[in-house]
Amino acid sequence: MRGRFSSLLAVPVSAWLAFALPSQALAERPADCRATGHQTEIDFPLLFTGRAIAAKNLNVLVVGAGSSILPGPNGAKNAYPARLQLALAAKLPGVKVTVETDVKSRRSADDMVKTLPAMLAKAKPSLMIWQTATVDAMQAVDLDQFSRTLDVGINTARSAKADVIFVNPQYSPRTESMIALASYVENMRWVALQQEVPVFDRFNLMKTWADLGTFDLYSATKKLDMAERVHDCIGRLLAGLVIEAAKPTP
Repeated sequence: MRGRFSSLLAVPVSAWLAFALPSQALAERPADCRATGHQTEIDFPLLFTGRAIAAKNLNVLVVGAGSSILPGPNGAKNAYPARLQLALAAKLPGVKVTVETDVKSRRSADDMVKTLPAMLAKAKPSLMIWQTATVDAMQAVDLDQFSRTLDVGINTARSAKADVIFVNPQYSPRTESMIALASYVENMRWVALQQEVPVFDRFNLMKTWADLGTFDLYSATKKLDMAERVHDCIGRLLAGLVIEAAKPTP
């Protein structure tokens, strides 16, 4: 049964935004993650996740590429997977929350799928958050082939008793005319509809934020704290989506 998630999604960040602030600064000055009127309508329940929360033990696996990580000594704890773990733990008192990562730069969806069985067996997650498509767009991977790869990844995760959430590519005003990301974003949306997978639409939310001037995504020299603040938004908004989708369906 479908409901409607009015939770906001997320904003991605390019590698050129990778500058560090202490984690305490994020807590004292959290980013404004709002974007008026933006919501998802691809809202399917996360059954395995809901059962794990009820059992007080939630394991999450984040599978992704370069935009899921930050460099530097504080990169791991300030990137969105770690922020997601903190946000979920805060929203789910009494639940043990573990977020593991399989994140490497320059990986296509097919590259990720090849390692999925081993990672799923190791992490034993109830939820897999899958960020992909940027490298596929850069390599101009055939869209039908891309769709088939997404299907394989979803089925592999579900066979391991894990739900899936898609995180689509990041939007960059600098590369918009060079990389045909929109076609892959739409492709992911259709696969998600067919497979009943929620989508965390960071591409369109980032575009909205760029249009509104919430973040200056054109300049690499302004607001050097932007990368960590954006990752903080991603973690907190993802946590909200996970919890909303994991609620029992009436």
